[in-house]
Amino acid sequence: MSVLIERAPGASRVATVALTALAPAAWGTTYAVTTELLPSGHPLFSGLLRALPAGLVGLVLTRVLPRGAWWWKAAVLGVLNIGALYPLLFLAAERLPGGVAATLGATQPLLVAGLAAAVLHDRPTLWRWAWGVAGVVGVGLVVLGPGARLDGVGVVAGLGGTASMAAGIVLLKRWGRPPGAGPLTLASWQLSVGGVVLVPLVVVGEGVPESIDAGAVAGYLWLGSMGGLIAHMLWSRGIGRLPVGASAPLVLLSPLVAALVGVVVLGESLSLSQTLGFVLALTAMVAAQLDAPTWATYRGRGRR
Repeated sequence: MSVLIERAPGASRVATVALTALAPAAWGTTYAVTTELLPSGHPLFSGLLRALPAGLVGLVLTRVLPRGAWWWKAAVLGVLNIGALYPLLFLAAERLPGGVAATLGATQPLLVAGLAAAVLHDRPTLWRWAWGVAGVVGVGLVVLGPGARLDGVGVVAGLGGTASMAAGIVLLKRWGRPPGAGPLTLASWQLSVGGVVLVPLVVVGEGVPESIDAGAVAGYLWLGSMGGLIAHMLWSRGIGRLPVGASAPLVLLSPLVAALVGVVVLGESLSLSQTLGFVLALTAMVAAQLDAPTWATYRGRGRR
């Protein structure tokens, strides 16, 4: 099946990158919201409230349902990007402090690069591989700073969620969007499917929190709107318009925003090594958006 790819030419590329980056930036607030506002011990319920209401709102707004093969494609994307990702993400957030859980997503560009080579036959350049490794090193420095505590279950959950989303990115790039379905429609399908998948898991394995206060309501509303429907709409749009090697590194914003929120809102602090890691990860994310320099470029400069 042909790959539907929308290219973002010229100056619009910068705007596309900026809008797409809002999605992982919003996801980076998940960890502070979860630990500070939401009832503990209910990651599945949190994922359900983040996905299903937002997905149903999107369906009401768009009034477009999948057709043909897109019924199973939407189901696969919904499970990978929502149904499996959300409970793993919330579980990691509960088991790991501050931005540690989010930083595990730094391995995602490397996972995406490997899957893209196998599925899309899109071989990443050495330039993007190198900056992908640099991004992992950078967030690793942030994770391993003073006070970082690595819980085994939390780490496995974080890495599992990262792998699930990496697969979702590659498949979304391969399948594109069907005619007549915009980014909001595609986001609504995924959120609705993921929410439906979570319903029996919540009923059987977790139940509903005994109490939900005003802070929790605010947290659920934020995660369902900006962190859910809006973020997934911007992310679906960006994946369609940007090369996979450029869109995947943007997830580095998630751990960086989580760390920044920890400093600004939660009163945490960064050591010198963590600060250097922060800068390195940010540099890697920006550099991955650029085309690799060529020897011809350097020779041309040398003649001037």
